[in-house]
Amino acid sequence: MIGQSRTGIYVAHAVLILGILIVAFPIYYTFVASTHSLQTILRPPLPLLPGDRFIENYSEALFGGVGRIGGVPVSTLLFNTTVVALGIAIGKIIISILSAYAIVFFRFPLRMTFFWIIFITLMLPVEVRILPTYKVMVDLGMIDTYAGLIVPLIASATATLLFRQFFLTIPGELVEAARVDGAGPFRFFKDILLPLSRTNIAALFVILFIYGWTQYLWPLLVTNDNQMNTIVIALKKMVSFADADTEWHLVMVTSMLAIVPPILVVVLMQRWFVRGLVETEK
Repeated sequence: MIGQSRTGIYVAHAVLILGILIVAFPIYYTFVASTHSLQTILRPPLPLLPGDRFIENYSEALFGGVGRIGGVPVSTLLFNTTVVALGIAIGKIIISILSAYAIVFFRFPLRMTFFWIIFITLMLPVEVRILPTYKVMVDLGMIDTYAGLIVPLIASATATLLFRQFFLTIPGELVEAARVDGAGPFRFFKDILLPLSRTNIAALFVILFIYGWTQYLWPLLVTNDNQMNTIVIALKKMVSFADADTEWHLVMVTSMLAIVPPILVVVLMQRWFVRGLVETEK
């Protein structure tokens, strides 16, 4: 790099490598533990190399079931969490982009009042809304359902504000040209705004998918049946106060499986994710 000494470059790379090791070592250690038997894990020190029970441990967790969560297999937990994460991410994007579209391109009474109401919800902590929301879910009979897990979380003031700011950058000439060509509101949204918003949608999808995947408090409240648990809730239930009562090899397997889908989403969509963030900054 221009203007940087060789020593500075070495120091920067050393700090970067150290940071990678600090982040990656716990993940590697968890993977190693997931390939050993329970007896090996409980008898320190734990080896630093993978064991010979990779297939047995992962098969037992995925299809055999875990005792402390009622014998529910991890494959069911992964399915539940995927449904919830996708439902939250897609729902938030649909509602937010339509809300921003209405606020920016339509003229109706109290338009800015609705915008400021949406903005104010950013200042409300989750604890203020969670008990009334839970009461509504109970009254509607939505406990232990996918709808109960997803619907209360699909409104997003942040995503609405991001789409609004992006739509405000759309030139007025483009809107007028579409109107002259006879494009109605739906066609303008479908043929012009959606293609222009692809990178923003992709960036938000990555963020919102991870948000939905890592939900803890709300699923803890609205799921009583172990079959409806998400993987984060199941991990908490799998750990006992006594080491001897905890199937640590299955806990480690579940932990490894829990981080795979978010990593895949980030890796597969990283190009769109970066472009979306850059365009949002612009």
